Formats: sequence, C-alpha cells, structure tokens
Amino acid sequence: MNFRKAFIVFASLAAITAGAWFSFQLTSPPPVPSTATVLPATSELPEFSLLDQSGQMIGRDVFEGQWDLLFFGFTQCPDICPITLQVLADAQRQLANAGQEPLPRIVLVSVDPERDTPDVIGQYVGHFGDDSLGITGSMDELRKLTNSLGIFFEKSGPDEENYSVAHSAVVLLIDPDGRFHSLFGSPHEAENFVHDLQIIMSAP
Repeated sequence: MNFRKAFIVFASLAAITAGAWFSFQLTSPPPVPSTATVLPATSELPEFSLLDQSGQMIGRDVFEGQWDLLFFGFTQCPDICPITLQVLADAQRQLANAGQEPLPRIVLVSVDPERDTPDVIGQYVGHFGDDSLGITGSMDELRKLTNSLGIFFEKSGPDEENYSVAHSAVVLLIDPDGRFHSLFGSPHEAENFVHDLQIIMSAP
C-alpha cells in the first residue's frame, strides 16, 4: 500500500515537472541578437550603377540572392578596414565550422574610388575570402548608395596625391531580397557576428 502511494506521488511529481518544462519551452522567448541592431522594417537600397572587381557594371540587384556583410572603406586604409575585414573573415570561417548554411558574403565598397580601381580592390578583397566582393566606381554613383544608408566619408590630406579618407565603421547586413536588414556598430568582434548572424539568418 505504501509502495503504491509512493509510486503515485512520484508519478504525479514527474508529470508536474514535465508539464512545467514543456510550458517553459513554449513560453520562453526566442534568442535575440546581442549586438546587432535589427531594423523594425527592412529598407530598399537605391538604384545605382557601380563596378565590381572584374570591371562589370552592377546595380542594386547584386545584393539579391544571398546575405551580405557590407562595409565601406578603402584599400589604403591603415587599420580600421583591414582589421574589420579580417574580423568578418574570421566570423565567416567560424560560421562554416558551425555548419551554418548559407554563409554571408563579405562586400567592400570603396570610399576612395579614385585610387581603388576594380583590379586594385579585387586583389585587396581576395585576401579576405575567395567569394568576397569589391565594389568601386564613380563618386556620384557611390554617393547615391552612401547617402541612402547614412554612411559618412570625407577625404582629408595636404594634396590630391597624399590623403586619407575618414569614414563610418559600421557593418551593414543586407538580406537575400537585397534590402538593408541590420547593422553592427564598432568595435567589431567575430564572436558577436557568429552569435547574431545565426539568429538573424535562421529567423522566419
């Protein structure tokens, strides 16, 4: 009799525990990005006409069909650009090791198109992954893109030959529909991209 009562009590406790666990699973919020700012509504990119690293004319549809990590910089940048692009390459590699599919593409848009020819930017982005995309072109067409996305850049230096370019350091995430989806502010860490991208890219 005591055994039967003990069994009933045990079974009841097990049922209550299981019910509480399932209730927690149903009511617990989904994981959220820790550092990325996800836009309340995605934003359409403007029409533009620029060049990729092979010299081919491209427009905003170049961003359709895959997730893109978009950074604005220049090949003669001494620190922020190579460091950021290496962080993105490290994050991409860690995502691949984690089995993430698809992987986001790394895209560099030059804010120094006078010196960054298609060949120059192509060689540069190749250091950060074979599938990386480099974009350059005319200043007028570049401004269409940067103004729409709130990207700042400004040339400064003693003359037209010796100058640097100050620029925004954010990384933008473009979704497979070619729309501005999220942004990552600096400083950048590969672990933050790995954590947030898995959440964002797997969201319905």
